[in-house]
Amino acid sequence: MNINRSIQKYEQQIQRIKTQLLALGAMRPGSLSQQYNVCGKPGCRCKDPHQPQRHGPYYQVSYVHRGKSTTQFIRPAFVAEVKTQLANYKKFRQLTEQWVDLALQVAKLKLKISVEES
Repeated sequence: MNINRSIQKYEQQIQRIKTQLLALGAMRPGSLSQQYNVCGKPGCRCKDPHQPQRHGPYYQVSYVHRGKSTTQFIRPAFVAEVKTQLANYKKFRQLTEQWVDLALQVAKLKLKISVEES
């Protein structure tokens, strides 16, 4: 039956997604920003009236988890790692969204089969 082949195709796609999810490494939600700041010391280079040179860059990751907004400074040595974690989280979200879409398709087809058999 054509519906059964479709269900099998969707379930194979779901299995591929599960495999990709298992391969993801460490992850974190949020976004990474780069900031340059002005300090409060009089006569500092950041306050030069002609060529101010702000301090930085400083890296900051911001995210919302369980309804709580959080911001955390990241040392330059960890920026590459944090970027990887952010990319992994984004991939996680994309894959789970695809999984849900496919699962809904399977559920619709199974419901259609049960209605036709009734």
